[in-house]
Amino acid sequence: MSIQKTIPAGSRRRQEYQGFEQGPIRPPSEARSLLIRVTRNCPWNKCSFCSVYKCEKFSLRPVDHVIRDIDLIHAVITRIRSKLEKHTGLSRAQLDLEAGLMFGDDRQVFYAALDWLINGDGAVFLQDANSLVMKPDQLCAILEHLRCRFPWVTRITSYARSHTINRIGPGGLKQLASAGLNRIHIGMESGSDRVLADINKGVTRQGHIDAGRAVKSAGMELSEYIMPGLGGSDLSEEHALETASALNLINPDFIRLRSLTIQHGSPLYTQYHAGRFNRNTELKTIIEIRNLIEHLEGITSTLKSDHVYNLLQEIEGVFPQDKEKMLQLLDDFLSLSKEEQVLFQFGRRMGYFHVLDDLHSPARRSYVLQMSDKFSITPENIERVLERNTPNYI
Repeated sequence: MSIQKTIPAGSRRRQEYQGFEQGPIRPPSEARSLLIRVTRNCPWNKCSFCSVYKCEKFSLRPVDHVIRDIDLIHAVITRIRSKLEKHTGLSRAQLDLEAGLMFGDDRQVFYAALDWLINGDGAVFLQDANSLVMKPDQLCAILEHLRCRFPWVTRITSYARSHTINRIGPGGLKQLASAGLNRIHIGMESGSDRVLADINKGVTRQGHIDAGRAVKSAGMELSEYIMPGLGGSDLSEEHALETASALNLINPDFIRLRSLTIQHGSPLYTQYHAGRFNRNTELKTIIEIRNLIEHLEGITSTLKSDHVYNLLQEIEGVFPQDKEKMLQLLDDFLSLSKEEQVLFQFGRRMGYFHVLDDLHSPARRSYVLQMSDKFSITPENIERVLERNTPNYI
C-alpha cells in the first residue's frame, strides 16, 4: 500500500486511491485532534494575508477515499488495542515492527492513529481550508462513518468560509449538525467592510454576521477568528470597533485572536514592501485589541489568544465576567515604560518570556537583558529587529 501526504492536482490517477492523506494546517485548538482530509487546499485562495495554498489547486477528495482513510485509522487503533490487551506496554521497537507489518515504509497513517490514541482528546478535524464546500449529503456520509467507527468521538470540527455557510442554508447546516458536525471555525478576520475588501476576503460584514448566526441556529459551536493588525495603522480603530460590533450581533462560542504576521509569499507581503500597507507596531496592535475587548458587549463568548504570534497569549476569559480582568492585563502592559515594553517584546519573541509576570523573574530578565544588549535593542529599532528575525507562523 502506498501512503502519500499529497496528490498532485490534475493527476490522471486522481480518482484512484493513493493512500492516507493529511493537509498542512489545522487550528491551534485542534492540536490533539485526528486530522481527516476531506478537501485539498482552499477553494477561495485569494486572501491577501495568506500564503499557505497560493501555488496549489483546490480539489475535492472522493467520499470513498476519505472513508478508506477512516478505515485505515480504525484498523491501526484496533490492532494496537489488541496488542495492549496482551501486553502491559509496547516498546518503540515493537511499535515500529507493527507499523512495518501493516504499511511497510509508508507509516504516516500508523503514527497518525497512534498519536491520536495516546495524545488525542477524542476530537476530529476535517481538513483542509473549507470542507463544507462538499455537498451536504456527501459530507454527512463521512460524518456518519466517523461516528460509526469511533463512537467515543467528542467533537468533529471544520474550517468554513462565511460565503459557503450562507450558500448551504439552514436546512443543510442542520443536516450536518445532526450527522455529527459539532463546531465550525470561521476566519472572520474583521467586521469592517473596508478591511474585508482590502484583504480580498470575498465576503462582507453582513455576510459574516448572517453566517455566524446560521451556524449558531443550527446548533453547532462557532469559533470566529479575528486578526488584530489586519487594518494596518490606517484602519486600526475602525477594524476594532466594527469587528466588536459584528461579534456582538453574532455572540460566537469562541473569539480567537490571531495577530497579523506578514508572510513571505502572500500578496500582503508584496503590498507592504511596495509601501501600500502601513503596518501596525506591536504596541498599536495591543491598543487595538484593548479597543476590541472594551467594545464587546452583551455576549457570552469565550475569548482565546491561542496563537503563538500573539504578544500576550495570556489574554483569555469569558464574557461578561472576565472582561475587566482582560482589560487590566492589557492596561498592565500599556502602563509599562517604553523600555519595559520593548524588553517584554524582545523576550517574548526570543521565547524566554511567556507571560507578562516573567518580567519579574530574575533569571529570565537577566538573560533577556543580556541578549537585548547584544542585539542593541531600543524602542526605535525593536520593530525592525523583530521583523527580520521572527519566523512566519500559520
